[in-house]
Amino acid sequence: MSTASTLVTDVSNNAESKITPLVYVIDDDVSVRESLGSLIDSAGWQPQTFASAREFLCRSKPGVAPSCLVLDVILPDINGLDVQKQVAVDRPGMPVIFISGHADLPMTVQAMKAGAVEFLTKPVRSDALLSAIGHAIDCSRATLAHEEEMRTLRHRYESLTPREREIMALVVAGRMNKQVGGEIGISEITVKAHRGRMMQKMSAGSLPHLVRMAEKLQLAPVANPPPDPRMSSPATTQLVVAPTWPDACPYACHRTSLTRFVTVLARMVRRARLTHAGRTRPRAR
Repeated sequence: MSTASTLVTDVSNNAESKITPLVYVIDDDVSVRESLGSLIDSAGWQPQTFASAREFLCRSKPGVAPSCLVLDVILPDINGLDVQKQVAVDRPGMPVIFISGHADLPMTVQAMKAGAVEFLTKPVRSDALLSAIGHAIDCSRATLAHEEEMRTLRHRYESLTPREREIMALVVAGRMNKQVGGEIGISEITVKAHRGRMMQKMSAGSLPHLVRMAEKLQLAPVANPPPDPRMSSPATTQLVVAPTWPDACPYACHRTSLTRFVTVLARMVRRARLTHAGRTRPRAR
């Protein structure tokens, strides 16, 4: 990557780090909204509270700031689990933290399987909530950075000519310039010229860097018609961009969801046992 591109990236990263993260809260209890808003504000984040899910869905719009949603499961208008599904579609960079005073095991399992960062029971401990919000903001920041990187890579790839894309496909497959020229029927000097322009447009500093870009773009080989039998070289391969980013997030913060899921279940089982023990304990005479 060129020095100018590196400087632009650094400036972009610094600007993003200065953006105050947004923490949305949906709870029909005004006292809960006020207390959580004060707690979030004291931690240095920007709180935005809503009394209903519809108010949140109508007013909040996806932006460039890292964000997360603190969501009550039981709401007067829309079920919290349904809100989670809608947020996953419209705001993929906004992790969800559930809070509830009426949680049960099936509800918790459903929420965690759908990607919730944490499931906390009321009354919520401040330290547990702040820890969950911090983790969610980190996930949001990573997702937004990934999306920005992918937009940049797609824009670069779309700027390539058909010939440059063809050459990129063969280069990342390990072909030498002479082999590329033989396969597509042009001179080695012409291959070098196309390859140089392609590397410049992609801002690739080296072949390994270009290969990593191709992997991130999920470029897939597409077979051409059978080669001319008079030619000894194999068929030319071109690349097409996979339509969407995979559902499974590659970030470590999302790969730890299984661990958090197990932790939440263990906490609920432990709480249920303590409750049961308290109910069945014989009374002192």
